[in-house]
Formats: sequence, C-alpha cells, structure tokens
Amino acid sequence: MREEEIEKLRGVVRDCVSKHLYSSAIFFADKVAAFTNDPADIYMQAQALFLGSQYRRAFHLLNASQIVLRDLRFRYLAAKCLEELKEWDQCLLMLGDARIDEHGNVHDLKGCNIMYLDKDGEDHEINISSAICFLRGKAYEALENRTQARQWFKAALKADALCYEALECLMDNHMLTCEEETSLLSSLHFGPDDEWLRCFYSCLITKYGKENVVEAKFKELEKENCDINSLDPSVTRTLKNNRDLLACKAEYYHQCGEYQKCFELTSVLLERDPFHLKCTLVHLAAAMELGHANELYLMASSLTKDYPKKALSWFAVGCYYYCIKKYDQSQRYFSKATTLDGTFPPAWIGYGNAYAAQEEGDQAMLAYRTAARLFPGCHLANLYIGMECMRTHSFTLAEEFFMQAKTICPSDPLVYNELGVVAYHMKEYKKAVWWFEKTLAQIPCLSEMWEPTVVNLAHALRKLKMYHKAISNYEKALALSTKSLSTYAGLAYTYHLQDNFNAAIIYYHKALWLQPDDQFCTEMLTLALVDECHRSSDGENDSR
Repeated sequence: MREEEIEKLRGVVRDCVSKHLYSSAIFFADKVAAFTNDPADIYMQAQALFLGSQYRRAFHLLNASQIVLRDLRFRYLAAKCLEELKEWDQCLLMLGDARIDEHGNVHDLKGCNIMYLDKDGEDHEINISSAICFLRGKAYEALENRTQARQWFKAALKADALCYEALECLMDNHMLTCEEETSLLSSLHFGPDDEWLRCFYSCLITKYGKENVVEAKFKELEKENCDINSLDPSVTRTLKNNRDLLACKAEYYHQCGEYQKCFELTSVLLERDPFHLKCTLVHLAAAMELGHANELYLMASSLTKDYPKKALSWFAVGCYYYCIKKYDQSQRYFSKATTLDGTFPPAWIGYGNAYAAQEEGDQAMLAYRTAARLFPGCHLANLYIGMECMRTHSFTLAEEFFMQAKTICPSDPLVYNELGVVAYHMKEYKKAVWWFEKTLAQIPCLSEMWEPTVVNLAHALRKLKMYHKAISNYEKALALSTKSLSTYAGLAYTYHLQDNFNAAIIYYHKALWLQPDDQFCTEMLTLALVDECHRSSDGENDSR
C-alpha cells in the first residue's frame, strides 16, 4: 500500500476518534499498524483500543511491543490501562521506580529515558512526566498509601503547574494544611502568560483570608483585559462569569459565614449549570446553615436520580434529614455516602455530626477520628473532636485538639472561638479574652453568625470586672442580633453589678420577654427590684 493511502487511513482513524466511533477507529488503526509496523501507528492502535474500553487488549498490545519500556508515552498508556483494570500494583511497576521526598521533589527516575514518541507535540501540552507523577499518586491513593499519594500529587504540580487534577486531588481530599498549600503554590513555575492561573490557584486555596486581600484576588481575575491576539481593541477576555470562579467565591462566602450571599450566588450558578457538582456541594452546605429543608429535598431528589452512584447524592439526602432533625435517617445516608466514596470528607463530618446531635459521643468520635486520619489537612475533624471533649467536660483534652486544628488551619476564627470557650470554662478569663479578641480579628466581615463570640467576650470581661468594656461588647452584640437571651441577661447582670438597678431591670424584662420561664433572669429581676426599692427608700429617708 502506498504511503498516501496509509496516511489517508491514519486520517480516517483520527476522524473516527473525534466522532467517538471507536470500533471503526480500532478496525482501521489495526490495518495501518499491520501495514507499517511503525511504533507511532502501534501507539495509535493502542489509543483506539483504550478509548473503546478494550483495556486488556490495549495493554497486551503495548506490553508486547519492544518499545514499551523505552518510551514514556507507551509506558504511560500501558499504566493507564492497568488503572482502568484496577491493577494498582502492576500499574506502579509499569511506571517504574522513583524516589521522592516529602516536598514532592523527584530525585531519581529509573528506567525512564528521554525518548518520546511525539517529538512534534505542541508547547502547551501537559508534561508527560507530570502525568506520570499524577498517575502514581492515584495508584498510591487507591492502595490507601496517602502519604505517598500526597507527595506524588505535589510532584505532578511541580512538574507542570497546568496539571489541575493534581491540585484538585490535594484540595478535595484535604491532604495539605493551609501552610503547606501556600508553600506549594509559591514553588510552582508558571509561564509568563499564566499569571492569571497563579491568581486563580491562590483563590482556590484561600480558606480563611483577610477580606480585602481575597476580594482583591477575585477582582484581579474578573477585570477585563484586551485580547492580545486580536487586532480589534474592543475584544476583551474576562473570567467574571466563569463558573469555577463563581463557585470558588461562593465557597469563600460560606467560610466567612455569609450564608445568604453564598446561597444566592450558588442558586444563580446552578440555574446556568445545574450539574456543576462543586457548586452543588457549596449550595447544599449553605442551604443546611439557612435551614432550607425544601431546597435540600429538591436537590437530593434530583441528585439521586441523576447520580445514583455518587457519594454527593446520598450526602444530600443525609443533609435533608439532618435539617429536619431526623438524625437516624441522616446517619444512614451519610454512612451510605462514605461507603460509595471513602474519600469524601463532608460525608464523614456529617456522619459524626448526626451522632453528636443525638449525644452518641463514642460513634461521633469514631467518625471524626476516621476523618482526621483520612484527611490530615482537614482541621474540622480535630475541631469537632474537641467540641465532643468539651461536651463531656474534658476541657484539657479539648484544648489539645483545638490546638491541633489551629496548627492545620491557623486562620479559622472558629478554632480561636472554641479555644476561648475552653479557657472560659477553665476560669482562665484573661486567656479567654485574648482568644475571643483574636477570633474577632480573624473575621473578614462581622455578621450575626459571630454574635455569640462577641457575647462570650463580654462575659469574660465581666468576670474580670471590666464592666465598661463588657457593656460595650454586649451592645455590639445587640447590634448584630436582638434575639439572644444571653446578651440581654449578661447586660442586665453587668448593670446590676454596677448598682445601676434601673438599667438592669429594663434588660431583665427584655430577656424575659424572649424566654419568660428563665430562672436566672426571674430571680435576678426580683433582686434588682428589691435593691431599687431599698435605694429609693434610703433616698427618701436621707431627704427627710
């Protein structure tokens, strides 16, 4: 067969692949390889078999070739076949030996030559070494060697910053602490035209940052830039309406406690793209916080219909039952989510929370400890373990777990708040004030969510007899919410301690208007009225 005819057949194979006609692609690729016996054509045939889901046959073809151990692309495709066949140990053997340190630096790649099949590949292709590192990470993750998996995912990103899958695995599985994420980002090499990507990655890893810094990053990505490849200066490019950026912004709002703003943003995004699963997870979390049971029910129904085998779907069902306080059912569905995907962090946390809501501490602790083991970069597991310890009055142990959570994520204000609560219970009031003030300093935007922290600070200041500062913080708490019994009771009691009985009586009444049967306020109101009467009678006697 003439070279022109063979080239025509190659074009047919490529066309069949582009149209997803894989049986046709396999048929013609087999004929081309038979005619030429060229390694490039054998590789094309193996690709067609792989795309046609004939993984065993594709692996046999690649493994039988003389070039498989000398060409990285042959080796990589053979390993991909073994990945699909779930033969993880064989997959690692095919990829060859390598040494890697804890920072993701590869020191030695034995058996990997510099020979490449496609020497004319375009500059923007993902580095083959990066793809191999990522596949190693997936294999180690499947073998539950998460330490090695974490290191290879880092290596994949260092080899090529465009390997987004590696960053996604590190983040979604909470493999890195906040400090490690920042360090990794600073070590990545971006091209001169990829600064937008560095900024985007920075937004993705920002868990809890100062509002002005984070908002500046979003604005940088959203601003319009002229298209340098266009002669028309009016042509612009912007990520303002990019779905991934909007989902990232929604997640940031959720972490800041801006649940309504988060819910509104995810609602708009899901109208445009109902199947954006990352946005769906944030939407479920916001709906949970806002108590939107109907929305959770609709989302759960839709997800279980469209994705019956995804952990997210049954997690949504668990969220619905948790929201309506049917904790037994929520436990069952959170458990199902962990069975479908043992590396889905929200399901493990939800599972523990469902037990904690019923005060089943042992089961809750088991779920939280599993989450802490599986996801070393997820500080929430240690945070909730600490809360469970605090519930059983094990304050010293609780403080240890909160400090561990602080080490993993040193900028989450909720961790500082819990440390303040522990110090308060241990009667270390100066320490409590310090933690509560640090909490408020970490909050990007003070909202109703943080009203209890302001009240706790006021309580601690009152214990230290710093009454004026305590009153100032109680009033600040009232500006955030007027529905807290604790705020009115604390403010009334502080005025009472200052012998300002009239003000104390007013606020005791306001507290009892919220909860008429509160014993403390009822008793203290009686005492304040008696004290006010005594002072009035003493004043009258003095005037006589």
